[in-house]
Amino acid sequence: PGLIIAARGWGCGKTTVTLGLLRHFHRSGIRVAPFKVGPDYIDPGFHAAACGCASVNLDAWALRSDTFAALACRAASDAELVIGEGVMGLFDGAPDGTGSTADVSRRTGWPIVLIVDAAAQGASAAAVVHGFASFQDDVAVAGVVFNRIGGEGHRRILVDAAAPLGIPILGCIPRSPELALHERHLGLVQASEQDGLSALLDAAADL
Repeated sequence: PGLIIAARGWGCGKTTVTLGLLRHFHRSGIRVAPFKVGPDYIDPGFHAAACGCASVNLDAWALRSDTFAALACRAASDAELVIGEGVMGLFDGAPDGTGSTADVSRRTGWPIVLIVDAAAQGASAAAVVHGFASFQDDVAVAGVVFNRIGGEGHRRILVDAAAPLGIPILGCIPRSPELALHERHLGLVQASEQDGLSALLDAAADL
C-alpha cells in the first residue's frame, strides 16, 4: 500500500506533511519507505532524516519504464507503507503530462492525498478540491488535508463546504510557522544544513 502527497503547486505544505507522516509512522514502528516524484535531490535527504530509510526518485519523464518500475518495486519491497512526495502541482509535468505527480500515480496505482493551502479561503477551497479531483478521471484523490487553518470556525466552513464532494477530509492542520523549513533560491536548504531538524520532524509528527 502507498500514497502520494500532492498539491496545487509549490509552497502548499507537501514537504512538511510528508515529513510529518514519515516520522510519525517510523516512530510507530511501521516500516515506511519514501520517494520523491521527479529529479529533486534535496527533499529525499529530508525523507531519510525523517524515517531512517533512503528515498528514491521516481521520474516518469526521464527514466525508462523498466527502470521506473524497478525503483518503485525496490521502494516497496521491504516496506509496510510507501509515501511519496509530489513535485510542483499535481498535473504539472511535460506538455504531454508525463513526469507529473498524476502520471506517477497512474503508473503505480498509489492514490493522491491532496494538500490544500486554505489560508485566506473559505468555501472556495472546496472548489479547488472538486477541480483537482475531477480534472482527470484516472487519477484517484483518496482524501484531502486542509493546511494553514485559522481556527475552529475556519475548519468548520471548510469541512462543511467539502462535504457534498464525498471525498474524505483526512485532516486540518493549523497555521504553524515554527514548522517552516528554511529555503534559499531554487529550493530548500539541504537537510544536513538545517539546525534543529530532528526537533522539527518530531513536532511535525506530533501535529
